[in-house]
Formats: sequence, C-alpha cells, structure tokens
Amino acid sequence: MPLSLHAAYVPSALQMLGTANHLIDTAEKWCANNACEHSEFIGANIYDDMLPWSYQVKCVAEHTQGSIEGVRKGVYSPDLNPPPTSFDDLRTKLAGATEFMSALTEDEMEAMIGQPMRFEFKDRGMDFTAEDFLLSFSQPNFYFHCATAYNILRMKGVPVGKTDFMGRVRIKS
Repeated sequence: MPLSLHAAYVPSALQMLGTANHLIDTAEKWCANNACEHSEFIGANIYDDMLPWSYQVKCVAEHTQGSIEGVRKGVYSPDLNPPPTSFDDLRTKLAGATEFMSALTEDEMEAMIGQPMRFEFKDRGMDFTAEDFLLSFSQPNFYFHCATAYNILRMKGVPVGKTDFMGRVRIKS
C-alpha cells in the first residue's frame, strides 16, 4: 500500500510540534534553575541577522497548521507578525497547531493531492501542487525552525541532546 499524504506529513508535523513544546519546557526549567530571565531565550539568536528563538518556535506552528490552511486557500504567505513574547504564549501557539493537525483526516489530506498551491512572499512566488508544497517546502521548514530553536538552546548552554530534538518517535507496537 502506498504511503498517504497524511502519513507522510501529519505524524512528523505532530512530532516536531511536540519537540518545540518540549524545548520551551526545557528552556523554562533551565531559567528557573539558573536564575535566568525568559527574555534571554525569547530574543536569542545564533547570528545577528537571524530571527530570534521565539520566531523559530512560532514557525514550527506556521509551517504545520499555517501550511495546511494555505493549501485549503490555494496560497500561503508567511505570517510576518511578531512572534509571541512569552513561553506561555508560545505554548498556546503550538497547542493550537497541535489540535489543528490532530484533527486532519486522511481523506481530507488525500483530497488535497494535485491541487494547485502558490507560495507568495513579498514580490516573489512559487507554484506547487499541494503535496509538493507540503513535502518539499513546508516539511523542511518545520524541521529547520525546530532544529534552529534546539541549536539556540545549545548555544545558550542548555543541556539538550538528540533525543530532545527527536521527540516522540513512532516505534512499532
């Protein structure tokens, strides 16, 4: 049996949403144990021209829930609003995306296959099919932003490892 679009996309999206939430919890715990202000993480970046940690976490939700919403509309443009400025607000953003993604059905996802999809950013655009957008653009983006959030925690000295990034893997039961 071929792999469905739902099976190829949704479980991985949920895994990275869980990872991003775990990274928030880990950062918050580290702050409490090290007398550190939350703002030290919220605004942290690896390099000056890079968007902050809070933006990286926000984008995990944007490239999961936001991408599906874009497919439903036929066009996706990144949300350029400022990211949440607290751990709790970031958790709320991720919780909404998790609930949204958990509600997707295989039938709905399969019905998306072949639909035209356009990515628009400023004065540029790219045309896709829905499945190519989700699997070749959106999915790499949610992994990228989750990995970047993880790397910022590492840079700040938080003791996280590979299992903190991988999150809940789907093992044979």
